[in-house]
Amino acid sequence: MDVPDDAVLFDMDGVLVDSETYWHRFEDEWVFAEAIESGDPAHEEVTGMPYYEIYDYLDETYGTAVSKDTFTAKYEERAESLYGEQVVLTDGVPALFDAIRDDGRKLAIVSSARRAWIEIVRERFALDPLDLVLSAEEIDEPGKPEPYVYEHAAAELGLDPADCVVVEDSINGINSAVRSGAFTIGFRSTHNAELDLSRADVVVESCAELRRVLEID
Repeated sequence: MDVPDDAVLFDMDGVLVDSETYWHRFEDEWVFAEAIESGDPAHEEVTGMPYYEIYDYLDETYGTAVSKDTFTAKYEERAESLYGEQVVLTDGVPALFDAIRDDGRKLAIVSSARRAWIEIVRERFALDPLDLVLSAEEIDEPGKPEPYVYEHAAAELGLDPADCVVVEDSINGINSAVRSGAFTIGFRSTHNAELDLSRADVVVESCAELRRVLEID
C-alpha cells in the first residue's frame, strides 16, 4: 500500500474527539424532532457537513420549522459546552501527533466545525504545534462532501492533495477527501460502527492501527 508521507490531515469531530455522539443526541432531541417539518433523517446524511449547510440540506429535503438564524444559534449554543466540557480526546492522539511530527510530516486539522470550536479543542487538549488549522467556514466554497476544503488545505501546505493522508469518520468527510484526490483513511468508532466506509482507501479502528498504516513508530 503506497501511503503518502508528506502530511496527515485530521478531521476533528469523531476522529480526534468523541463529539459525534453528542451531536447525534442533539440531532435526535432537537434538530430532527423540532427543526424540520417532516421526515426521519439519518445521522449520516448530515454528519461531517458544516452546520450552516446542514440547515440548507434539511430545508431542501425535509422542510424546516425554524429560521436559519434560530437553527445556527442553537448549534453555536450547544457547541460551547460540548467542546469545552463534554468531549474527550480519542485514546492515543497525543502520542500519534508526536510520532507524526518526529517523522517530519506536516500535521493539520481540517474540519467542518467553526474555527472557534476547533480552537476550544486545540487549547483544551494541547494539540499544538500544528502546521495548519482550516475550518470550512474560512473558504468561499461549499463544504464536505465537496472536495474544496481538502484542496485548500493541501494548497496552504504547499502540497497536492495526492501527497496528503486524510483521516475521516463520516461518509460526507470521506467523500470530500476521496474527491480531492487524497489518500483517505476511514476512522471507525462506536458512533459510525454501522456505516459503510468502504470508499476510503483503508479503514482503521484505533490510533495504534493508524500508526501502523502510516508506518511510523
